[in-house]
Amino acid sequence: MTTMKEIAQATGVSVSTVSLVVNGRDQGRVKPDIAERVRAQAKRMGYQPNPLASSLRTSHTRILGFISEEVATTPYAGGIIMGAQDAAARLGYMLITVSTDGVAEEGRQITALKRYGVDGFLYAKMYNRITDLPRALTTLPVVVANARERTGRVPSISPDEFQIGFDATQRLLEAGCQRIAYVGDQDPILAQGIRFKGYQAALKAAGRRCDPALVANVGFNQQALNGVEALVERASPDGFFCFNDARAWYVYEAAARRGLAIGRDWSVVGVDNHRVFAETLAPRLTTIELPHYEMGYWAACKLVSLIEGRELDPARAPDTTAPLPPLNAANPTSIHCQLLEKDSVAAQPRLGE
Repeated sequence: MTTMKEIAQATGVSVSTVSLVVNGRDQGRVKPDIAERVRAQAKRMGYQPNPLASSLRTSHTRILGFISEEVATTPYAGGIIMGAQDAAARLGYMLITVSTDGVAEEGRQITALKRYGVDGFLYAKMYNRITDLPRALTTLPVVVANARERTGRVPSISPDEFQIGFDATQRLLEAGCQRIAYVGDQDPILAQGIRFKGYQAALKAAGRRCDPALVANVGFNQQALNGVEALVERASPDGFFCFNDARAWYVYEAAARRGLAIGRDWSVVGVDNHRVFAETLAPRLTTIELPHYEMGYWAACKLVSLIEGRELDPARAPDTTAPLPPLNAANPTSIHCQLLEKDSVAAQPRLGE
């Protein structure tokens, strides 16, 4: 195993200089040409840093704790973990993930992670909401993902729910839809109300009024199908913005019962890009993808920047659909979600048609 002393001997510099370079603390302390020579020599000699030795010197373990509420068991929300893990690895940190199912369990998991000496916490929720931070997390740096911390003092990132509603409705307006329905969630969760406001704002910007007859907030199963059927009968919509992809299924079913074609007679936009519906519905559903991977990646970068007290660039994230906001964005931070064009929205009408 190559040591810093061996690298120092090979390059003719002091061990302290090698230490600064291999630990990324050489800027402003070591001449750039010397630092580059040390890095090149360390690479040739196969130098690998010793995390335990580093933690003893710096009092940092380079371990991040990830506290999730059922996120690990949610197919698409699990992307938050993947994003956080990728960012942590790029920045030289390890991520320990635990999933909680209640207040008591959450407290035990936080205590266990503290015993490992984690440098900070990521606190994630299964869906966007306003949340209270557990008291046990207040002693270390923490960033909230897929939720907003109630006091506004803790950095958080969540989807731009208003823009989701606006963009989905705008896409239906561009397709020439004259009567755009909103198929929402009957539960008064945070995203429901804000997406509906985005829907209303897009209609108003286009000089349209929001017709209450075109709004149906539904649950699931037969009750949801009945609600969509009633909406269609009373209001004759030709475009549908659905709170999520699951509710878009009921619109597809209502169209099939009438012999109508999605993407021709009716246009539909969902939210989630849920894998099950994305691979099942025909024609494929145009949808707005929730940026779970991006939120996890941004949150981990933000947490490391708090731990190390330095600026980082989250824009280097690989393979992201939505653009990442800067780490110094206003708190709470929102991320613009990407509309994925597929086949469920009618082609834009030509002039004169």
